[in-house]
Amino acid sequence: MDSCIEIRGVTKRFGDFAAVDRVTLTIGRGEFFSLLGPSGCGKTTLLRMLAGFEHPSEGSLLIDGREMAGVPPYDRPVNLVFQHYALFPHLTVARNISFGLRYQKIIRREEPARIAEAMELVRLSGLENRKPDQLSGGQRQRVALARALVLRPKVLLLDEPLGALDQKLRKEMQVELKSLQRRLGITFVFVTHDQEEALTMSDRIAVMNGGRVEQAEASATIFERPATRFVAAFLGATNIIEGAVVRPEKMVLNVSAAPDGGDWRSLAVVVEERVYQGINTIWTVRTDDGERLTICRQNTTPFDPAASAVGEKQFVWWDRRHAVPLTGENNGH
Repeated sequence: MDSCIEIRGVTKRFGDFAAVDRVTLTIGRGEFFSLLGPSGCGKTTLLRMLAGFEHPSEGSLLIDGREMAGVPPYDRPVNLVFQHYALFPHLTVARNISFGLRYQKIIRREEPARIAEAMELVRLSGLENRKPDQLSGGQRQRVALARALVLRPKVLLLDEPLGALDQKLRKEMQVELKSLQRRLGITFVFVTHDQEEALTMSDRIAVMNGGRVEQAEASATIFERPATRFVAAFLGATNIIEGAVVRPEKMVLNVSAAPDGGDWRSLAVVVEERVYQGINTIWTVRTDDGERLTICRQNTTPFDPAASAVGEKQFVWWDRRHAVPLTGENNGH
């Protein structure tokens, strides 16, 4: 992998508290890379160190092969997009976008072309003279993106940039951002606490917990083969059985036990709850040992209210090849 960012043993302390603790990561050129984790896990602090707003207590950061120690934010080949846009309400869209150009050695006559290019990238052409309060939430987010992209950074840093949008618009912007990143071919480093958002958009994900990276791999690998109990739980509903994890969509309910031999395993259960969600139906069941498991099935056939009803005795089946062993709480990244 042609590396764009190298994070080498980085620690950031605030007093005695290590917000980021010995993190080592390599992010590839042109990669959409997400830092995922709960509030306080260190992901935003790590992003701010890449931007130059914070400095490591230990370790080193390299961007495009250049050591960033002592390099101020305005001299780094990066730009940062915030969650709350940080637009100037008294400036037009065009002037908001051009604001950062004054700090670069750009010939003034080149500015209109650069602004038009950035606006076209984010589908804002024709809105040059509007003020932020005349725009929708999605349009304001696009202005913030254009303001970052007009500087042509090698790395775009995004700190929960979709957090202020409603769910429908947020999903639309996820698709747009990923499409934009593919067209530009530049490196995106995206911070989010939303698991679905990270899985939807990312080439690779680093799951953070307590200032450390629990696992950093391709999105599908993170979801299908979590390395630790924390990753398994944080990436969505999971069923943990004798030290292994099985995703709810990999399990099925059946009126009989799995046959002996082969790859299928089964447990006797009682159905405790059933929730119809339109596309899916979710069951909560209890084993003889009192463990609760979750089963998710896509509704590919008409919904049958009598099937697997609450209180029924059933069996949960799963393919043992879909069970992922959990071998430790942190993989040492």
